[in-house]
Amino acid sequence: MRVAIVGGKLQGVEATYLAKKAGWEVLLIDKKSEVPAAVLCNEFYLLDVTKILECIPILKGIDLIIPALENQEAIDCLVRSARLTKTPLLFDKDAYAISSSKIDSNRLFAKIGVPAPLPWPECGFPIILKPSGASGSEGVNKINNPQEFEELFENGLKDWVLEEYLDGPSYSLEVIGFSGVYKVLQVTELHMDKNYDCKRVVGSAVLPEELRAEFESIALRLARNLNLEGIMDVETILHQGKLKVLEIDARLPSQTPISVYHTTGINMLEIIGNAFVQGEPWQEFDVFVKRSVIFEHIHIINDRLEICGEHIMAEAGPLYLYPDFYGADEAISNYTLGKTDWVAALIITGVNIQEAWLKRDMIIQSIKDEWGIEKYSECRNTTC
Repeated sequence: MRVAIVGGKLQGVEATYLAKKAGWEVLLIDKKSEVPAAVLCNEFYLLDVTKILECIPILKGIDLIIPALENQEAIDCLVRSARLTKTPLLFDKDAYAISSSKIDSNRLFAKIGVPAPLPWPECGFPIILKPSGASGSEGVNKINNPQEFEELFENGLKDWVLEEYLDGPSYSLEVIGFSGVYKVLQVTELHMDKNYDCKRVVGSAVLPEELRAEFESIALRLARNLNLEGIMDVETILHQGKLKVLEIDARLPSQTPISVYHTTGINMLEIIGNAFVQGEPWQEFDVFVKRSVIFEHIHIINDRLEICGEHIMAEAGPLYLYPDFYGADEAISNYTLGKTDWVAALIITGVNIQEAWLKRDMIIQSIKDEWGIEKYSECRNTTC
């Protein structure tokens, strides 16, 4: 199958990685040349998809279009281009419209009774501040007291979401949907840095069976209420023994699909992509853990090794896929010979989580020894 992935940043890296694992031929489109996924694909086209007349000749030979960006104008143009070329577009514009607004998402949670953080001012301080339309950790801040609140919001509260601050482990779960058929995949645990940016994904998550079942039920309820056609990610936090939904994203996320692939052997992009191309849902399948995985971001700069959130990958320029990287199963990295400032996303697996952590520690030590590194740091927040 020949697919066009539009957007070469972190979602594009995720989509390209999984598409190549599915054996698909990948054509990547981006209006910038030095994007992270630029050399991971089979073909790269430097193109602005808002210029529809330039885009259509390329998309005519494609079996599936996969948006991997969040620019609304570009998405709208892709919808039109897909219609004109009669090419399946792996995207649900209605579900995305709700999930891309934290205000609208919170309304949905309240409407169908999904547990979520209390909104301010129903809760006290500290509180979490989120811009309604931003993605992931962008713009997220913790406000500890009324004084900080007054300093930040002397000009008003328009388009901001404020809700109670919750501490505890964070979890992610993807659900796919097509023609009224839905399937939840595998729960992963998210480790955040001090800026609430995910620095590490651990799969499979250690979660009591009753909480896992509750999480799956919540994800399915959300998917059904959205009439989901595609992929959606649901993120929760376990606070004082109770799961609370933090956000949903009706798009292909980054980090967790690769982790699910190595944990279960299930390529969610391949499954949902084939459904869109063939026009029918998948055959029923079971999800079970085959391996444990640690997916982690590192930054090497001179004599220091840092564990950081995925933002370090976004501006690193073109990334390469390296097998057996210092003992890691694979690494996605901008490392080239002689470079002293580089980043990598390490993919580390083991027969169980204990083996994966032991292997991970040995890999970190190998990198430190190879590069003569004495300084090690890990960006943390209170939930890590």
